[in-house]
Amino acid sequence: MNPQRRLILTGVGALAALAGGCNLPRIWNPCYDHLPPELADHPLVRAVWEGIDPGKFWDCHLHIAGTGDSGSGITLSPEMASLWHPLQYLQRLFYLNAGCTDPGSGSVDRQYVQRLLHLMTAFPPGAKVMLLAFDQAHDEAGQPLPERSAFHVPNAYARSLAARDPSRFEWVASIHPYRPDAVVALEEAHAQGARAVKWLPPAMGIDPAAPRCQPFYQAMARLGMPLITHTGEEKAVHGMNQPAFGNPLRLRRALDSGVRTVIAHCASLGWDEDSDHGNRRVPSFTLFSRLMEDPSHRDLLHGDISAITLRNRDPVVVRTLLERTEWHPRLLNGSDYPLPGILPLIAPSRFVTEGLLAEEVVPVLNELRAYHPLLADLFLKRHLTAHGTRFSPRIFETRDFFTPHMH
Repeated sequence: MNPQRRLILTGVGALAALAGGCNLPRIWNPCYDHLPPELADHPLVRAVWEGIDPGKFWDCHLHIAGTGDSGSGITLSPEMASLWHPLQYLQRLFYLNAGCTDPGSGSVDRQYVQRLLHLMTAFPPGAKVMLLAFDQAHDEAGQPLPERSAFHVPNAYARSLAARDPSRFEWVASIHPYRPDAVVALEEAHAQGARAVKWLPPAMGIDPAAPRCQPFYQAMARLGMPLITHTGEEKAVHGMNQPAFGNPLRLRRALDSGVRTVIAHCASLGWDEDSDHGNRRVPSFTLFSRLMEDPSHRDLLHGDISAITLRNRDPVVVRTLLERTEWHPRLLNGSDYPLPGILPLIAPSRFVTEGLLAEEVVPVLNELRAYHPLLADLFLKRHLTAHGTRFSPRIFETRDFFTPHMH
C-alpha cells in the first residue's frame, strides 16, 4: 500500500476529531473527471440554478492551494510536511487530494488550478470564483513570521491567476494590517483589481479591535474595499493560535470605521467571551447574531455561508440562517473550497435527521460529490429547507456586493 494512503487510512480518527464526527463513509476523493450527462441533467441538479443569474454568481470564499512548485511563492509550514506532526501532515494530504493533485508530481500548483478550471466548465457562462490570497503571520512590529505561518499565498499569485482566466476568476488580496506598508499595499491591490481583503486573525496574529488597525480601516472605507474575515474557532489552519482574535465583537472597530465586513462562516463554530456581559463564554454564532441585529451595522455587516454545512457545525446554525429570512439580503455564498472535496467533512444524512433535507436528495448529492464538490456544495445549500423556507437565490448572487458600480 502507498505510504501516504496508509497514513490517511490510519489517521481517519484524527480527521474525525478535526471534523467533530465519526463513522466516516468514504475517505478518499476519487476525483472523477467528467460529470455524467444523466447526473448533470438530473432535475434536482438542474434546479440548483433556478432563480439565480449565473452572471452574478461569484463564490466569495475559495482558497488557492499548492506547494509553490510552480514558482508561485506559495509556502507551507514545515509541520505540514512532517510526520512528526501527523494531524497537520494529514490535513495537507487531504487538502491536496480535495483539489485532485498528486503531492509527488512536482506540478501541484498547476494541477490545482487546472482542476478548478475543469470544475468551472460545469457552471454556466458568467459564473466565477473569487481566489483568496493569504498573508503571513506578523509580529507586533509588523514584521513577517514565516516560521509561524501555516501557509502563504502571495497577492501577486492570486492576481496572476485572475488575469489569466478573467472569465472564471476574480481575486481577493490578503494584507496584514500591522505591516508598515499595509495602506500602500491595500491601495495597490485595489488598483490591480482585488475585490476584497481576506483575514484569518487567529492564525495571522491580527487583533481586529487593535487601534493600530485604524489607518487600514480608514483606507478600506475610503476605497470601498470589503473585509472577509474569519471569526469563531479555527480548525483548518494552524498558525499564531490566538483564538481570542476570532471573537466577532472585535470587528466593531471595523464596522464603526465604515468598513463593509463579511463574517466568514457566520461564526458558526466555537465559543467566545461575551465582553458585553461579563466575559461569559457563549457560542460565537450568538455574537454574530447580536451584531446582525444591531441596526447601526445593518448596511455594513454581512455573513458568508461557507463551511456552515460541514460535519462539525451545529445544525441549529443552518436552521437559524434559513429561518431568519430578514438576514438573507446580507448573506453571501462561498464554498470554502477545497474543503467540500474532503468527503468525510460532510454528512448529508444528518440534515435529513434534522428535517432540513429531503431524503430523496441524498443519493444524488452523494454521487455528485464524487464528481464535482463545488456543484455539490451549491446543490446541498439550495436544497436545504426549514419549514418550507430555503436560502434566497439572492444569497448566491454576490457579484454586486463586490462590484457596487455594476448595480
